[in-house]
Amino acid sequence: MESIQLSITGMKCGGCVSTVEKLLNNSDGIENVSVNLLTESAYFEITHNHIDIETVLENLKDNGFPSKIYINDFSKKINKAELEKKKKWNNQWIKLTFSLLLLLFSGLGHLAEGSYINSPILGNIFFHASLATLALFLPGRGIIINGFKSFIKNRPNMDSLVALGVTSAYTTSILSLIFPATGFPCFFNEPVMLLGFILIGRFLEERAKYQTGSSIGELLDLQPEMANIYTKDNQIKSIRVNTLKPDQEIQVLAGDRVPADCIVTQGNSYVDFSHITGESKPIEVKKGDNLSNGSLNLNSTLRLKVQKVGGDSSLAKLVSLIESVNSRKPGIQRIADEIAGKFTYFVLIFASLTFFFWWKGARNIWPDLLSNNHQFITHSSHTLHSSLGSNAENFLSLAIQLSIAVLVIACPCALGLATPTVITVASGKAAKKGILFKGGDKIEMASKINHIIFDKTGTLTKGKPFIVDYKNTNDNSFLLRIAASLEKESRHPIANALIQEAKKQNLNLFPIKEIFTHSGRGISGELDSVDGIINIGNVEWLISKGIIIDSDAKKVIDNEETKTNTIIGVSVKDKLLGFILLGDLLRDDSIKTVQNLRDNKFKINILSGDRKQTVLALAKKIGCKETEVAWDLLPEMKLKTIENLKINNKVAMIGDGINDVPALASSDLGIAVGSGTQIAKANADVVLMGDQLNGLPYALNLAKKTIKKIKQNLTWAFGYNLIAIPLAAGILFPKYGILLTPSIAALLMATSSITVVFNALSLD
Repeated sequence: MESIQLSITGMKCGGCVSTVEKLLNNSDGIENVSVNLLTESAYFEITHNHIDIETVLENLKDNGFPSKIYINDFSKKINKAELEKKKKWNNQWIKLTFSLLLLLFSGLGHLAEGSYINSPILGNIFFHASLATLALFLPGRGIIINGFKSFIKNRPNMDSLVALGVTSAYTTSILSLIFPATGFPCFFNEPVMLLGFILIGRFLEERAKYQTGSSIGELLDLQPEMANIYTKDNQIKSIRVNTLKPDQEIQVLAGDRVPADCIVTQGNSYVDFSHITGESKPIEVKKGDNLSNGSLNLNSTLRLKVQKVGGDSSLAKLVSLIESVNSRKPGIQRIADEIAGKFTYFVLIFASLTFFFWWKGARNIWPDLLSNNHQFITHSSHTLHSSLGSNAENFLSLAIQLSIAVLVIACPCALGLATPTVITVASGKAAKKGILFKGGDKIEMASKINHIIFDKTGTLTKGKPFIVDYKNTNDNSFLLRIAASLEKESRHPIANALIQEAKKQNLNLFPIKEIFTHSGRGISGELDSVDGIINIGNVEWLISKGIIIDSDAKKVIDNEETKTNTIIGVSVKDKLLGFILLGDLLRDDSIKTVQNLRDNKFKINILSGDRKQTVLALAKKIGCKETEVAWDLLPEMKLKTIENLKINNKVAMIGDGINDVPALASSDLGIAVGSGTQIAKANADVVLMGDQLNGLPYALNLAKKTIKKIKQNLTWAFGYNLIAIPLAAGILFPKYGILLTPSIAALLMATSSITVVFNALSLD
């Protein structure tokens, strides 16, 4: 399937999210739709090539959601992001200025009404009618048009509720102005204040939303605009980074960032890789070392050869990976979006019931209600307009005001923002620590993990084996030459150790005629100039292949001095050629990480394909009991162990190699070490980008805090609406005389959304 991302405008609340998802899901050939309110984007997969994307985009536009295909061009993304940010902020500042002016004039009108200031104009009803008209047709125009469009198409959203509330207040006031005898309330200040509070709320909300996604912006800022290249005559020329090409040689001065993925050809320096690894400690680099795009050169000039540029660079892929986190929602967010999609219908029905109850029903229950609360009603209306009927003692006036208050106090925005804001903040914080979650659903799963399984080689150890000794061989060089020759096409850490040692000894390797990989066991094949089948692998596998292990060889295997080493045997034509002993060092933080996890009540197991003595020796170092480790395991045996553990636990598997891929995929949460193989990282749900394990406890703890924040936000969003809507409907009015005006309702609505976003930003 082909994945497509859309940039969508016009979404204001969880109801909009639900509407867009339905529109996309109803399009033939589209599956796995996920829409994100915070990033204003949609992700989906195309099941066949005949789908007309233009028709899909047109359908979204017709329903009030203009969209375009997201272009993942890294160089354009940097410029575009900056331009769009400036444009968006300019629009927001204009709206904020308008809203503040509206509130200023409205406030001055109240002062004139109370005779605090003497102004014939501010105290004039026609001035306030003009002000309300201006508010509706300028800053409120977009909200009202979009709201009614959605309402007409039977897809009401937050704008629909606001539009209905504002226009109802305005229309009622106009009718009261023209036909005073109707007894309708006249509150021109209400739509003015209502729009003012909503626009201020949306400005603060946008500002907070921008802060939640700042991690991507920070990464984009790591890409320099210019690069210094070496010309053919070895002179320095400055060019724009987006014109760089692979194989060009560039100069990076101390204090400059690396503009592409490169390899060092000359010089040595200390380089800060913290944007990739999360580790602030600089690393020394020299000729032949690889540098990632965005790395900071600290203290010496380097000459580099460009390897990958633009969208192919590691920085671009990191940005894309963080962006894709939002494409997979946690289950808790899907439920919230589903509720938000139906929420506006509920509010419309409730507002209608409120209107009819206070108009027709309340007079039979509390016939003297309005006269008893006459003073309060006068206070909550505008005495400036009393001559035009705002103080009329009838239930119709009350019904209009309360139904409008219900419309504008309801807040599906808070429901829609409750989850994506926290997920975005969490993924950004994790990325700064060198931890990549591949989706909000992975963060949710990480919060549930209680059992962690470690692979040994390359995970708890550094994964850089080195040759310790040779045993049972008459010719060490020939043994190494045979082993390195057959292993030279393998990416296994042991293969790398053999090849590197052969290079040190300047051994010429034999060409490969045929090769077979036996996952978790070893490798077999044929070499030119070597007669017979060659087998290289663990001792048990060699025995199963019919290789005779004599008493001298068994002594080597069982020797106390070699128990901490990994032993591989090499045979030619069914005859044992000898053993190669390999050592590996524990990662610096393995012991501390495992202890930290134990302190946090996680169950720990180690599963390894290595021999018993080696695994037990490592287990002793990191404080694991013999019952918590298993050895001599093939990939399918690891898989079976994980499946059994999953019956009563939520299991995370952390590994690094190709043979760990089935276990990573089978576990509830697959975690790959950044120094591991690409296939392991591709199949993992979480990637620890650095060369350390200490990010694992942080990641699991952050996931728990994230879900806790999401639950807090949803509790607030649901709780706010459950309390605010009945309050706006006048539930406390008969007994306590407490009544919300529409403008106060709008202020509370704006506060609800802002509270949710700022709560997300407080995640630590």
